[in-house]
Amino acid sequence: MIGCVSDVVPELEPYYLPLDGLDGSRFFATFSTTGPWFADAQHVGPPTALIVRALERCDPRDGTQLSRITVEVLGPVPAGEVAVTAAVERPGKNIELLAAEVSAGGRPVLRARAWRLAQGDTAAVASGEEPPIPGPEHGVERPERPPGWLPGFMDTLEWRWVRGWLGEPGPGTAWARQKVQLVAGEEPSPLQRLAVVADSGNGAAAPFDIREWLYVNTELTLHLHRAPAGEWMGVDAHTVVGPTGLGTVSGHLFDERGHCGRSAQGLIVRPR
Repeated sequence: MIGCVSDVVPELEPYYLPLDGLDGSRFFATFSTTGPWFADAQHVGPPTALIVRALERCDPRDGTQLSRITVEVLGPVPAGEVAVTAAVERPGKNIELLAAEVSAGGRPVLRARAWRLAQGDTAAVASGEEPPIPGPEHGVERPERPPGWLPGFMDTLEWRWVRGWLGEPGPGTAWARQKVQLVAGEEPSPLQRLAVVADSGNGAAAPFDIREWLYVNTELTLHLHRAPAGEWMGVDAHTVVGPTGLGTVSGHLFDERGHCGRSAQGLIVRPR
């Protein structure tokens, strides 16, 4: 059942309020994290970025970079109090595997694994990037929410559409910039900003009317060939829906310097 969609949006807050200070593990997820599917559940973009924050702060070492992050969605992520933890699962000089988890109400709701690799110098042979997409200054601003899309998270991003729109089924190419902080009291890192936008791939490339169909992702994977930079993050996404209720979303990720990675989501597709 779709919640009641109101044109009145409460004042937007940071996605998370720290409950034990900026170095603590407990946070309060505000209204800004909720929607667009269910009024009491978080969009997976903000908690994915919260996981990225925990991974970035986990025994950091100069000269390393997160190269792949996979987040498994174990169930709806409720608004309210959540806790996030991260640890080095497989240490190494050049290759490390990190693990992270978000829990709510005493149960895990998201689990993640990430590879952190030592950087090297391949600038002279760098190749294979996708062509850049037109910058956000060339995109179309669409501040309104399409019918059926609940308020909250969707209102926290400044959107610029290069191709498509949330309310238009089909592939989509969009830029987005956060209007709010990830955690109150600090500015989000570029990778945190990218994580927020990357989980919107299935929205940017919405295959159907959200009022008639559910197409929610069970996971999100980011592959990065360089660290993102800046505030504006772009996604160029395409959705495939198969004949047995499953789908996939493939995306190219961009910052204003150009192509920086790829994203993938697995979907479960059901009529409302």
